Amino acid sequence: MKRYVIESWIILLHLEWVMRRQGLKKMHEIVRRQPVIEAKPNDLVPHVLLSRAVDYACVLYFKRVLCLQHSCTTTLLLRRHGWSAEMVIGAQIVPLASHAWVEIGGAVVNDKPYMADIYQVLERC
Repeated sequence: MKRYVIESWIILLHLEWVMRRQGLKKMHEIVRRQPVIEAKPNDLVPHVLLSRAVDYACVLYFKRVLCLQHSCTTTLLLRRHGWSAEMVIGAQIVPLASHAWVEIGGAVVNDKPYMADIYQVLERC
């Protein structure tokens, strides 16, 4: 688990740098271009463990991590470990809000399971 927390923390740091230096568009591009790395069934780390590792890394991070950075990190980590994760960005009109979360096969893995009921999905990447 420690290995995945460290890997997650490094991804958070990298995305922080990308957001500050190159903007959200570049961060979005990084997620879109990250392929799913094929893993053997015996080597597949449970997605729950990987998602929890990102949560721990966010707690250990030097500043508050917002949902977009959290979801980008979770998506990248899951794809690097063989999961076909999809980052979802949604919005609601009243009250005006936006949110990002991660799904695998249509099931939310890093947030409440009813996110798609609250937010209108704008994009999946």
